[in-house]
Amino acid sequence: MIDLHCHVLPGIDDGPATVEGSLEIARLAAAGGTTVLVATPHVSWRYRNDAATIAERVAALNERLASEEVLTADGRVLEVRAGAEVALTLIPELDDGQLAALGLGGGPWLLVEPPFTPVAPNLEAILLELQRAGHRVVLAHPERCPAFQRDPAALERLVRAGLLTSVTAGSLGGRFGGEARRLALVLAREGLLHNVASDAHDAVNRTPEIAAELERVGLAPLEPWLTGAVPAAILDGGEVPPAPVEAATTLEPARRGWWRSLLR
Repeated sequence: MIDLHCHVLPGIDDGPATVEGSLEIARLAAAGGTTVLVATPHVSWRYRNDAATIAERVAALNERLASEEVLTADGRVLEVRAGAEVALTLIPELDDGQLAALGLGGGPWLLVEPPFTPVAPNLEAILLELQRAGHRVVLAHPERCPAFQRDPAALERLVRAGLLTSVTAGSLGGRFGGEARRLALVLAREGLLHNVASDAHDAVNRTPEIAAELERVGLAPLEPWLTGAVPAAILDGGEVPPAPVEAATTLEPARRGWWRSLLR
């Protein structure tokens, strides 16, 4: 299992303050079936991280994981790869070279965080311009974005244009409220969900749990695709494989008409 979105690096954003906190996250992740953590610290107006700093912290953490023997189920050392969670509001200030250096696993995909505001001017335009400039875009927790909750049709248009969605595992169980949970489940039902990640920040409140959340809502059969095939393709820069045919049939019962009524 690959966790595509995790705040595991110490002292760099609102994740763990110390390397001991990073190790706690890593041990929980490995125990839960994760083999690769993608470190995605915030790159925002508040946290002005850059690719060089992130790479240094990733290398240091990988060394510590090896020395502490933080092992996955198959006996390998848990691997951390470099990435970033780039705030949409900062993107106009970054040039193409800076953006390319922040790609997930060093590849062409950027993890972009939409704003937590009910109105987000130029949201679609900025994302589509990123794509036209040659960057491929994964949307971080779009189900938690009030603008997408208000206008899910905009999110559908972006997915149809080639953007991918990465939902936070905790959203599936309602950790971030009913609206986020409802939109997360509808994305899965309508074939607009591509990845589920932990967005972990610590080992107590924002943990790296993924598999259990998928199991609770009936998405366990899609775990190999959501947490394996898709993130692997993203990290490798390859083509994202299509969803299994059973993608829309594994979820708990819900009202499908709600989504379509919003799109009309």
